[in-house]
Amino acid sequence: MDISGKWFLETVFPDLAVMLKVRKVLYSGHTAYQAVEILESEVFGRSLVLDGKTQSTERDEHIYHEALVHPAMLLHPGPRTIFIGGGGEGGTLREVLAHEGVERVVMLDLDPEVVELCRRYLPQHHQGSFDDPRVELLHQDAREYLAASSETFDVMIMDLVDPIEGGTAYLLYTDEFYRIVKARMSPDSILVTQSGPAGLLSHQECFTTVFNTLTGVFNHTAPTTVHVPAFQTMWGMTLASDSPFPTLSDDQIDGLIAQRIDKTLRFYDSETHRNMFALPKYLRESIRSESRVNRDADPVFMI
Repeated sequence: MDISGKWFLETVFPDLAVMLKVRKVLYSGHTAYQAVEILESEVFGRSLVLDGKTQSTERDEHIYHEALVHPAMLLHPGPRTIFIGGGGEGGTLREVLAHEGVERVVMLDLDPEVVELCRRYLPQHHQGSFDDPRVELLHQDAREYLAASSETFDVMIMDLVDPIEGGTAYLLYTDEFYRIVKARMSPDSILVTQSGPAGLLSHQECFTTVFNTLTGVFNHTAPTTVHVPAFQTMWGMTLASDSPFPTLSDDQIDGLIAQRIDKTLRFYDSETHRNMFALPKYLRESIRSESRVNRDADPVFMI
């Protein structure tokens, strides 16, 4: 194995790391909130790395963003107003705007410098979405904004950085925060949040706790998983609502995709939908046995 050249080393666990050979460093620096690197590699193309953690890559970001956005959007009867927390690359925004019925999107990312860097260096992620007239882009704390707002949203999407100790978002996964979010939802609104790693070795870091926390706030919750190669493991997402999620046939899901979405999806369809909601046995058992509730006073952190 030739290990000459530049390599990016990312810690997965305290005693496990992965190496990515870097073709070019497009940007490396610090904003007011976090360390930022934008790297280019043969394997993943351009990658966004925040505080040493890969957030998304050109090669596979469509898997994550389609899986995060489209199940919640299609399970809602007619989403018109959308809130996005985080999502600085613009990939989540891109997928939301592909739904022709969307009239207004409030996107709130705390770090304006990251958004500007993504505008410049990750055009394949956002594909001009930031300039869509339906979008109101804000840079402030999501919790403070939602607590002060009186607006309600049909779908609320939390594409937040992981809950890392000392990071910017760990208080956006707690019981208290989800109750603030719920106040901005009508009974048939749907929340979806990225919920951390869901693989065999890592699902108890935060995924099962986030799911259990949401079950204490909403009447209906549903966990999903998807494999994102750049994340080195299965990744978890959680949907929540006070209304039951409709049971849709494969034909209904594919029909809604054709009816509502104005582009060809690369990952998500009816079969993918079924796979995302079909959890492995270890994960179902861990969810059933999870008793922790994530609270402001005692938050969970990813390793």
